[in-house]
Amino acid sequence: MKRFLLATVALAALSAPAAAADLATKYPVKAVPVPVFSWTGFYIGANVGYGGDSFSYDVNLAGVPFADASITSSGFFVGGQIGYNYQFANNVVLGLETDLQWSDISGTVDASVLGLPVASFGSSVDYFGTIRARLGYAIDRFLPYITGGVAYGKTSTDLTVLGVPLFSSSSTNWGWTLGAGGEFAVTNNWTFKAEYLYVDLGSNDLSLAALGIPATISNDTKFHTFKAGVNYKF
Repeated sequence: MKRFLLATVALAALSAPAAAADLATKYPVKAVPVPVFSWTGFYIGANVGYGGDSFSYDVNLAGVPFADASITSSGFFVGGQIGYNYQFANNVVLGLETDLQWSDISGTVDASVLGLPVASFGSSVDYFGTIRARLGYAIDRFLPYITGGVAYGKTSTDLTVLGVPLFSSSSTNWGWTLGAGGEFAVTNNWTFKAEYLYVDLGSNDLSLAALGIPATISNDTKFHTFKAGVNYKF
C-alpha cells in the first residue's frame, strides 16, 4: 500500500510541469469582423445655400420681337430633403431624393432721374424644389455622386413706378436640374453633404395688356445653386 501511494505521488509530480506548460500555451483568437458601413436606407435632412445667375426677358410688341434684356440674380435659400438609397454589393449606390427650398434669389433693375428713384423692375424665385435620381459609388463612409431630374418653382415679376406697384405676376414653372455632390457619414446615422445643382425653370409669358400696352414679356429663369446639408439616416 505504501509503495502504491509513493508511486501515485511521484507520477503526479512528474505530470504537473507538463500540465502547466499546456495551460501556458496561447492559442490564436479569431478576430471579430468590423461591420462595414452601408448607405442603404431612408433619410431626412435640412440644407442651406446660395444661388443665382440671371433672369432673361424677351419683349414682344403686338406679336413682333421688340427687345431683350437680362438681370443678374442672386440670393440665399434654406430648405429640407427626404430620400432613399440602396447600396449594391459592388458599392454602387442608387437613390431617389426630393427637396424643397424657400428662396431669396432675386434680381432688380432701378431707374432714377436726378438721383431720385423713378421705377423698379425685377423678378424673384420664391421657392423651388427638385425630384432627382442619384448615382454614386461608396468609398466606405464617403459617397461621391451625380444627380439629375425635374425641377419646379414659383417665380414672381414686379414693376413699380414712383413707389406705386403697377404690375405684378407670379407663376409656378416646371423644368430640369443636373448636378453633383459628395456625402460623408459622420456617424452611422448622421451624414454631411455638399452639392451643386444647375436649375432651369423654363419660361413664362407676362402680358402687359392690363396697362394698356399690347406687349408680352417672356421671362426665362435659370440659376446655379451651391448648398450644404445634414441628413439623418434611419
